[in-house]
Amino acid sequence: MNALSKIKDFSSALDTGDCNLSELGAPTGRLNWRARVWLDLMRVIGWPELQDRTVAQARDDLRLLIAATSIWQPIAHARDASIPGPAGDIPIRIYTPLIGTKPRPLLVWFHGGGFVLGDLTMADPTCRALANRSGAVVISVDYRLAPEHGCLAASDDAYAAVLWAMQNASGLGCDSTRVAVGGESAGATLSALVSQRCRDDGHPTPALQVLVYPCTDCSGTLSNRDPEVAHLLTWEAIDWFAERCFASLDSADVRISPFFAKDLRGLPPALLITGECDLLCTDGEAYGRRLQEAGVPVEHHRYAGQIHGFFTMDLLFPEARSAQRNVAGRLQALPAQGHRRAATLPSKPIVASRRLTLFDALFELAVRTPPILAGQIIATLLQYKLDRVLRGARD
Repeated sequence: MNALSKIKDFSSALDTGDCNLSELGAPTGRLNWRARVWLDLMRVIGWPELQDRTVAQARDDLRLLIAATSIWQPIAHARDASIPGPAGDIPIRIYTPLIGTKPRPLLVWFHGGGFVLGDLTMADPTCRALANRSGAVVISVDYRLAPEHGCLAASDDAYAAVLWAMQNASGLGCDSTRVAVGGESAGATLSALVSQRCRDDGHPTPALQVLVYPCTDCSGTLSNRDPEVAHLLTWEAIDWFAERCFASLDSADVRISPFFAKDLRGLPPALLITGECDLLCTDGEAYGRRLQEAGVPVEHHRYAGQIHGFFTMDLLFPEARSAQRNVAGRLQALPAQGHRRAATLPSKPIVASRRLTLFDALFELAVRTPPILAGQIIATLLQYKLDRVLRGARD
């Protein structure tokens, strides 16, 4: 069965009912003015197009973009660690906030990047902000990426990390009944997949799933085809990701496209955040409607005129800070659920751990200073232009 016929099977869930999501109008291409200025600046300076980059170059580009557009803030302490995974140790970073008291909520966070890009460094500013805004401990997960590993490896790592967090929450000063999962873009996809898998395997489900512009149908059938909403994440970029992720996997496989799960009942409440000028807006909202039709509580915020990736760009966009506050507020509001079944699997120790030092913080601040960032941006642009000249000469 192809992706389109699968979506038709769910048409009644999408088109009927009085759920709030079904009352929304269609997204428009009217960009937020700050987003328009940002995109115009990217075009003027000639920022590299993803489809022209190698995987290594694209990973460097994304790290630099996040460093230039996000706010880095101090927290009580952070440490790098490794936990047991299905195919070796999984690197994680644990953030303890400046505010709040024990036992805290616990958020397991998965970065975005189309299952190809992203790492702990890229997710660092967002995790610090979410920890400090909410008072929750945040665990950032460095799951395996394509093309070195398949998409299913990312899902397996995410699942293992959430089970570990539930098993070890009390040792982190957290309440094991207030463990949430969340992520943006591909990380939100993983959050939805983990929530389904916990339910299906008979484990306690997370107390909340935070879905920031998720891709729940990796075939792209649910995405908005209007070219006016394809900003930063363009259809050329989608094709670039797909070539590296789905060589041996159907992109509509339910193991990587959570929209196609037949039954969404019994899943945890969802906080859904979408951007109006994002081609994944319609995808995330379609999944939200299915959750609501299945009786799952969904709180949804669509940010008018915002683009894919805005959530991490809190230096540029007030809407990013607003969205982060919404996530923090939901984490703070998670009730202690003494009646809720806690994880009963045996606790697994951290394999290795290193607390980040003052030197690490100073280094991170140094690389974010305007002169250093400007130098990195200039070097990236020159490399990109040279690569294009050489490619043209070969052609």
